Amino acid sequence: MLNTAVKAARRGAAIINRASFDLDRVKVTEKNPNDFVTEVDQAAEQAIIEVLKTAYPDHAILAEESGASANLHDDNENVWIIDPLDGTTNFIHGFPQYCVSIALQQRGQITQAVVYDPTRNDLFTATKGAGAYLNEKRIRVTKRDKIADALIGTGFPFRANDDIDQYLKMFKIMSQSCAGLRRPGSAALDLAYVAAGRLDGFFEKGLKPWDLAAGSLLITESGGIVGTFEGESDYLYKGDILAGTPKVFAQMVSLLSPFAK
Repeated sequence: MLNTAVKAARRGAAIINRASFDLDRVKVTEKNPNDFVTEVDQAAEQAIIEVLKTAYPDHAILAEESGASANLHDDNENVWIIDPLDGTTNFIHGFPQYCVSIALQQRGQITQAVVYDPTRNDLFTATKGAGAYLNEKRIRVTKRDKIADALIGTGFPFRANDDIDQYLKMFKIMSQSCAGLRRPGSAALDLAYVAAGRLDGFFEKGLKPWDLAAGSLLITESGGIVGTFEGESDYLYKGDILAGTPKVFAQMVSLLSPFAK
């Protein structure tokens, strides 16, 4: 199943890469203010789904652009959760920080994960219970245990109904508490960076399952912890997420739990 997901991710990334050479010709649509989708997102998603459905015709799909497949129900054993292009705004501006994210949820648990960065040819993979890898080399979260020494990733509010004032309060607290804050613009890739030790932690509110599913397994399989702002485990569909090394995670919870829904 992991190999099939990798094949699907590479198939989608090939479409993204071809389009990246001629961005002026890419058709962009605004789903909501500052929330963009391109024909590339849609074409990459269809290519990914085609690979997965060819291998597993009975599996259900939950994808960012096409939504839930007709056979998606509460009791599905196998659900593929797909973001064909996480970081669309970066992509349409030629800012090289975006990725393909694919995860398999089996009986409510994420068991397979692929995050593929086509600009760097970075392939992050994980299978539940078998560790996380970057280009087939085992990865682990950093050993940093103090938030004062930690480099933390986040995502800024961009939708019209996002609470920018609340975020600015969080930004102030975190920027005063850690070594640095980064906002690259692709949550799935940020989570993969935590797993690979490029970041020590991550936090963001209002995300969707396709933003989180693959990256969350990468982190837990690399020794990190993922949870809500209160440290609970129901982050996937709640959408508010904290992630990091075990001790940094605990310190982030203590700082950010007042901002939980």
